Amino acid sequence: MMTLLQQLPPECIRIVIAAAVVIGFVFANATVMGYLERKLAGRFQRRLGPMEVGFHGLLQMPVDGLKLIGKQLTEPNNVGGIVFYLSPLIAMTPVALPFLVIPFSPHLQVIDLDVGLLFIIAMISFNTIAVFLGGWSSNNNYSMLGAMRSVAQNISYEIPILLSVLSIVLITNSFSLKTIVLEQSRFWFVLVQPVAFLIFFIAGIAETNRAPFDLPEAESELTAGFHTEYSGIAFSMFMIAEYTYIFINCALATVLFFGGWHGIPLPFGEYSSCIWFLMKTYLLMFVIVWCRWTFPRVRFDQLMNFSWKYLIPFSMVNLLLTAIVVKL
Repeated sequence: MMTLLQQLPPECIRIVIAAAVVIGFVFANATVMGYLERKLAGRFQRRLGPMEVGFHGLLQMPVDGLKLIGKQLTEPNNVGGIVFYLSPLIAMTPVALPFLVIPFSPHLQVIDLDVGLLFIIAMISFNTIAVFLGGWSSNNNYSMLGAMRSVAQNISYEIPILLSVLSIVLITNSFSLKTIVLEQSRFWFVLVQPVAFLIFFIAGIAETNRAPFDLPEAESELTAGFHTEYSGIAFSMFMIAEYTYIFINCALATVLFFGGWHGIPLPFGEYSSCIWFLMKTYLLMFVIVWCRWTFPRVRFDQLMNFSWKYLIPFSMVNLLLTAIVVKL
């Protein structure tokens, strides 16, 4: 076994180890965020949240995970065959890939791609395909409506995301995430691009189907939306993918606007940079959870109008002004 490992190139071994760590982090992040969201929701609503399973409900998420793994997969009549089962896999499979290009610290990045920013945006778009296929193949009116809403919503809100990201690309003249972080060694880009950050953050909430933009699920209208007919491990795969995409969006916002790993030196040596990165990312995730339990769900026409009438024009004006300033 050792001989075989010694024959492998170091780059290959590093990628294999990184893939294993990333997969473990995806499940750990979903577990932690599921627990924190329940506890924070309880605090926002002046109740305790999970308390029974383990100390302050710490074991609630692992128990729920075991329950979903052991739960029977139900198949409604006349579903779309193999597409019905492929949809959770399509949602879950690409979530680990963006972690390969995210720079958690100066020395903690698997691959520094020249087009890392475009790579992440491309991987995030797979979620729209998975949601549409899941809703369409369920042979359920509620699921189909949720899928159609998701496609319209994601197409509309991808445009302001791209336009706000282009403002940062014009300043740094690079699509490399590591280069963008290094350019913020003196000041964070949120100070010079606050409008781009607000547009990116709001559109990111809509891209991940989170309240107040959770129209594809909309429990009060569509039962559970696109995943109404899913149960057991298939349902949990959609949930894990959602929490992972939230982390990726917040990590991307940290890289683009909040200086990435830059921060005041901490007494943790080389780990200080990674700690700063995770602190910023989870703070943004806390704000997303806060928004969910604070604002009511908007109507679908309000959702679409907000993107086409406000976010897209503002992001285009901001991009134009950025181009003029950079040129001058």
